[in-house]
Amino acid sequence: METPEQKLASADVGDRLSAVSALREVPAERSVPLLVQAAQDSNARVRYAAISLLGQKEDTSVLELLRTTLKTDPEFDVRAAAAAALGDLHERQAYEDLVEAYHRESEWLVRFSCVAALGELGDPRAVDLLVEALAGDALVRTVAAGALGQLGDPRAVPALITYLGDEDWQLRFRIAQALGELGGEQARAALEKLAADPSEPVRSTASYALAQLSEK
Repeated sequence: METPEQKLASADVGDRLSAVSALREVPAERSVPLLVQAAQDSNARVRYAAISLLGQKEDTSVLELLRTTLKTDPEFDVRAAAAAALGDLHERQAYEDLVEAYHRESEWLVRFSCVAALGELGDPRAVDLLVEALAGDALVRTVAAGALGQLGDPRAVPALITYLGDEDWQLRFRIAQALGELGGEQARAALEKLAADPSEPVRSTASYALAQLSEK
């Protein structure tokens, strides 16, 4: 049976993809150098698979590679994977890279991944950008609402309340979750309104959040 090292050297893309997949369960000290190699492959699918997996290895030695990939890879899905991986590492050094990419990118998937990653970083400097993202593309704004809840910064509450009447129930659903995480009197009053929302998932989420807040 061929080793991952041998498969990564293969001219066959399928072999190289198989090698990356096989590294999922391999300890970081052995797998990370091979994933770094695969992250620079000529094939975008191989790069995407490797970059996605690097974030899960929790090895900060790959930070610079991920930052460079986010800036320079020609394929938008690989750049999106790099943004997600930076979020997985929870390294606040990546904050500026993610902010710059969000403003630079026209591809919604990369912007989506940057917003989600900023929530993972937990850096309060991201509040203003995430509030701005609430007015963006449909999927981006829902992940922005969730990210604001993750940050736990009460400055986000007034901005979230602005969208209580938005026509997108998925956004209202994520807002209910975020307000439950943020807490406070303003959030509680907003959740009481959402507990009467036309959408059942929104109502139940708001009611659950209110119950959780009452126990604190």
